[in-house]
Amino acid sequence: MRPSVYLETTIPSYITGWLSSDLVTAAHQGVTQAWWDRHRKDYDLHISVAVLDEARAGDPEAAQRRLELLKNIPTIEITDQMVVLSRQLAAELPLPTSADVDALHIAVAAVGGMDYLLTWNLKHIGNATLRKRIDSICRSQGYDPPIICTPHELMGEWQE
Repeated sequence: MRPSVYLETTIPSYITGWLSSDLVTAAHQGVTQAWWDRHRKDYDLHISVAVLDEARAGDPEAAQRRLELLKNIPTIEITDQMVVLSRQLAAELPLPTSADVDALHIAVAAVGGMDYLLTWNLKHIGNATLRKRIDSICRSQGYDPPIICTPHELMGEWQE
């Protein structure tokens, strides 16, 4: 059985977006594309309705590219338990109200039993200073937290 991965919205955005003029973001886009091309087959990928909603937003052409990339990936239905956990995460983490969907991504991955949550959202999701608290909140509600990581960390190899 392959490990499961919840794809947060930054992943399809980095794969399908125009190459950024910001050097760091462009590097992240390249790593994400390399992970997608070489490693996604090693995992069972999942998304949620929240990912689809975010992917639909913005420029219609860009949204279409994101949705096309996601069309064959199984969608996890959002349950009451996920909503409850997301509200607890939002209440207990130092997140702005605008980051409620980020708490929902974490909750979907935890309640959905995902092994990994793949993201480039390093401010509200993949933030090392929040991970210990995220793990504690998930465990206090009876869920194993996913390993929150970037595509670079999930490559299984280090590029030289």
